Amino acid sequence: MEIETTIIGAGVIGLAIAAQLSEKDKNILLIERNTTFGEEISSRNSEVIHAGIYYPKDSLKAKLCVEGNRHLRLLCKKKRIPHRMCGKLIVATRDEEISQLEALAIRARDNGVNDLVLKSKEECQQLEPQVQAKAGLYSPSTGIIDSRRLMRQFIAQAKRNGVNLVYQTQVTKVEKTGSSKYKIEVVYPDGKKDSFTTSRLINAAGMNADKIAETMGIDIDQCGYRQHFWKGEYFSIEWPKDQLKHLVYPVPEPQITGLGVHATIDLSGRIKLGPNARYMPDHNIDYAVDPGGRDEFFNAARIYLPTLKKEELAPEMAGIRPKLQQPGDPVKDFIINEESPKGLPGVVNLVGIESPGLTSSIAIARYVKKLIDKQAPI
Repeated sequence: MEIETTIIGAGVIGLAIAAQLSEKDKNILLIERNTTFGEEISSRNSEVIHAGIYYPKDSLKAKLCVEGNRHLRLLCKKKRIPHRMCGKLIVATRDEEISQLEALAIRARDNGVNDLVLKSKEECQQLEPQVQAKAGLYSPSTGIIDSRRLMRQFIAQAKRNGVNLVYQTQVTKVEKTGSSKYKIEVVYPDGKKDSFTTSRLINAAGMNADKIAETMGIDIDQCGYRQHFWKGEYFSIEWPKDQLKHLVYPVPEPQITGLGVHATIDLSGRIKLGPNARYMPDHNIDYAVDPGGRDEFFNAARIYLPTLKKEELAPEMAGIRPKLQQPGDPVKDFIINEESPKGLPGVVNLVGIESPGLTSSIAIARYVKKLIDKQAPI
């Protein structure tokens, strides 16, 4: 069997790429190792539409988040995907943090986010009576979304355009053949092995993306492709719905290993805290939430939610982020590379795609299409 374009990974990124490429290209195969779409990073997150505030100027994260925010909001309106632009309040709970808010506002403007508003203590109280803050930075272009409905929209678009989506298919090896095509070896749940050839390959395998790249012969340490797992846990707050109207974030952690334990709301008005950021050097896939973490979450949140009681917290869920940084490392950008310089024309590797990947999904898909279109036609 020979395929023109193969996409590995049916998370929100792989699905967005399939939807985008299939508008023009045909004979596209999308393969996923799990039993259905979006089982890993895409369904275990805060479901936030980010504005593009935190990321270094001119980084892919900054550019694709700002562009993606715009495209995502337009798609949600057009296709009636449930979402709400509820806004976000980043709070300074100490006087010395106010300068950090001002620095964030400058960074956001550098990234093209021009709608942030610095709020006084009194204005923060008016926005969110439950929140205690010395000052705040308000982002009206931050919101929440039903991520599964978004992914279903991408699937519907891709299938309408003829994409073949296959689940429970694990890629074990990618090998370049002499004809500038690629042999893809796979294994099925029953242990049966199979292979096919493809002319183009998009590696959007999420937590497994670096391992897929390694099977191509890429030195993932030399190239900086090795991913490091960070677990993020969430606790829900047993408060009446709509006690918070906005997302509430502390100032970000050093090196942005996480955005701090923040309070988010879902489309039904439920409130949850998280995620934390716990380094997992053994790459163990563990989605259990440690009930003993209640103290950590309570102590972090009560700084800006002073009426919160510890007994109001309950374990909610956990997710794992594939970062390109270990503890103490500087912030790392997305890796989205067309691999002709490595002797792999027609291959695009997407590695370290964590937050703001959901927000950036459409923009990432458009970026991948541009990389593909630069190559000679098949």
